[in-house]
Amino acid sequence: MEHQIRPATSKDYPRIMEIWESAVKATHDFLAEEDFNYFKEAIPADYLPNLTVYLIIENKQPKGFASVAEENLEMLFIHQDVRGKGLGKMLFRFMKETTSLSKVDVNEQNPQAIGFYEKMGFRKIGRSEKDGSGKPYPIIHMSL
Repeated sequence: MEHQIRPATSKDYPRIMEIWESAVKATHDFLAEEDFNYFKEAIPADYLPNLTVYLIIENKQPKGFASVAEENLEMLFIHQDVRGKGLGKMLFRFMKETTSLSKVDVNEQNPQAIGFYEKMGFRKIGRSEKDGSGKPYPIIHMSL
């Protein structure tokens, strides 16, 4: 199966949010509904316009997205339908090769993500009680 990686545009935001929602529902069962709704509104309005986002495409359809800012992997989400098929690894490797990526913050309650990043070479370097939005979701700080 052939895959392409390309920069996203604002026209991609609806599909990005479909991917985000699918991935979050599969991996973030700890997220309160009100916080899910907060992020669902904030991501396309406040986050995406201020980040360079890349899409991984399979069969002409975006299946995942990622963004790095100031060495930090801000987001990497893969649609639930294609999780476990290597797309996250491909997208991560692209981001590592083309950006200054060296850090990631991961929800402590998402052990699948922690395991993925450990396989990608990250190690735990710290912990915060709250996430970057000040919400009570502990964060594991990881570094290459």
